[in-house]
This record gives sequence, structure tokens and C-alpha cells, in this order.
Amino acid sequence: MINVFGSKVGQEEIAQITESINNQWMGMGPKTKAFEAKMAERLHQDKFVLVDSGSNGLYMALTLLELPKGSEIIIPSFTWVSCAQVVMLAGCVPVFCDVDLESQNVTAETIKPHITENTSAIMVVHYAGLPVDLDPILELGYPVVEDACHAVDSLYKGKPCGTIGDAGVYSFDAVKNLSMGEGGGVVSKNSKLLERANVLRYCGIGKSGFEASTHGKDRWWEYNIVEPFIKMNPSDIAAGIGLAQLGKLDELQAYRKKIWDIYQDEFGAVDWIETPQEASEGDRHSYFTYFIRVPRRDEMAKKLFDEGIYTTLRYHPLHLNPLYNSKAELPNSELLNETGLNIPLHPSLSMEDVDKIVDRVKAFGK
Repeated sequence: MINVFGSKVGQEEIAQITESINNQWMGMGPKTKAFEAKMAERLHQDKFVLVDSGSNGLYMALTLLELPKGSEIIIPSFTWVSCAQVVMLAGCVPVFCDVDLESQNVTAETIKPHITENTSAIMVVHYAGLPVDLDPILELGYPVVEDACHAVDSLYKGKPCGTIGDAGVYSFDAVKNLSMGEGGGVVSKNSKLLERANVLRYCGIGKSGFEASTHGKDRWWEYNIVEPFIKMNPSDIAAGIGLAQLGKLDELQAYRKKIWDIYQDEFGAVDWIETPQEASEGDRHSYFTYFIRVPRRDEMAKKLFDEGIYTTLRYHPLHLNPLYNSKAELPNSELLNETGLNIPLHPSLSMEDVDKIVDRVKAFGK
């Protein structure tokens, strides 16, 4: 079966894991610090805080912003469930807005109808790695959280996505562009927020016993709990994999773009396939997934599955889920729910796989 998502790991990642095991340091340690430093450099930031998942990174970001309990945070409906879950866990109310049909991203215009006197923040998602048009959203005057979990290599007007709003979050799970199995990260222009994040991720403890001992503290095993928080520590196993992935990220991205360009050329010539939007001039896409819109979507997905090609829909619109008790009517998200399909795009695909996917998709229309 050709998988819809995937990463590519090899001897470099194995060497990093082996080194951590041989050094008997598998928890958060030197590789975590090394990854944070290299990631901060790539993103042109002073600091980067690694956590154990992108979802927890989103919860961390909302905690750092200290938004009023019971206030409303506007989020896209067409996104992963974590976006809504962390809003609720932070004691706020998710308010779902629609996305642009062509980009699958929120815009200032899809957000504005949902602004009320209770609005405290806006969460944007760079869907598939296509940068959201952020300037008009920032002009609305609310704190902006960037979910850049698809957008580790994306640029908006030359600036790395995730670094432009009040806080940005990345994901490094098993199928992301930069994969470490499980992992996430947080950035902010406000260095004090990141200092707090560094403390919070270890159960709100100011320093570990080992750190205290290296600073000459007597009774170093006594620790100071700064504030209550859950544990979000990354591991050096994950960070080591991330270091290896970071070293070949440009190569992996070039291969993703090669597949993307083939799809755009092949499917762009087919009148019944709506192909995804390219990044604007001055922006850069991350090519996390290839999203098409087609008639008879369910029939096509089943046909491809029977031929050994796994496809899916990311994501089911959240406002349609009974858990959130939303009364919103969001026509673009609902149309995407009936016509959208993610087809395989990742660096483990062979060119033979790509040829098969192109052939089978085009053959369905015949």
C-alpha cells in the first residue's frame, strides 16, 4: 500500500539514537539543547523551546498568552482537533470560522464575522504549508497564535511562518516534514514567554536537580516549583532524530517539491480536478500534503484504495462534531468535507509510486 503521509529516515537517525543510548542519556539533555539551538538559527530566532508534541505546544502557547478564562478564540473549522481541544483545556471557547475554498486557509474576511466583544485571540493554521495571509489578520488587533505544524519550511513575505504572530507552534510527529517520531516546538518574539515555557514544560520546576548541582547548589535535590503545569519534556532520542532530519531538511523539501510539481503539471491539465494553490510571490510553501477537490470523491478514494493507494481527508470540519455544540454554518469547510482528498506526497515515495498515483487518479475520470 502506498501511504498518504510519510517521512524518510536512515543511518543518520540511527547513529543519533545509538549515541544517546551509548551515553545513557535518553531523556531531555544535550541533544535537546543542540536541536533547539539549530532550530532557532534556522528560524532566525533567539530561542526555540522543544516540547513533546505539536498539540502540547499549542496548549503551551495559549497558556503563555494568559487569555481570560471564558473568552473566545477564533479558529478554523477545517483543521486538526487539537486546535479546538487546547482552547477548551485552556478554559476558553473555540469559535469556528470558515476557510478560503482555494487555499484552505483562514483569511481576515472569514474571521471578521465571528469577532465579538468576548474575542481574545485568533489561531491561524498554515494548511499544508501554504502561508496564511497574515498582515490583514494582524491588523484586526488581536493576539495571533500561528499553528505552523505543516509549515516548518514555509515563509510569509520572507519570514518563517510561526515567527510572525504572538506565538508559533511546530509539529515533528512521525509524518511531518521534519520528523522525530513525536515532538513539537514553540517560538515567540517575546523572550519572557519562552523563558516561562522552558520552566513550564518540566512540571513548572525552575531547575532540575542535575542543573542545580552543576551550579554549585547545596542540597541540589530540592527544587522550586514555580507554577503548576503538566510535563511536556522532549527526549534526547527524539531530538537526535530531529538533528539528523534537520541536516537533510533542504534535500527532503526539494524532493517534496519535485513530486508537487509533477502533480501540478499532470493534474492541472485535467478539467475535473481542482489543484491546490501555489504560494504567492515572496512566500514559500512546505508541501506537507497535496490536496485536491474532485467530484465523486468517496468513490474515487475507494477505487484508489483497492488499487493500493491510500488517500484521506485532512480534516473533518470541527464545527460538524457534536462535541463542540456549534451552530455555525461554514459552506466552504462543508464543501471541502464532501469534495476534498489528500493524495500521497512524502519523501519515501518512489518515482514509480508517483507515476502510479498520477496514472490511477487520471484513469478514474475516464
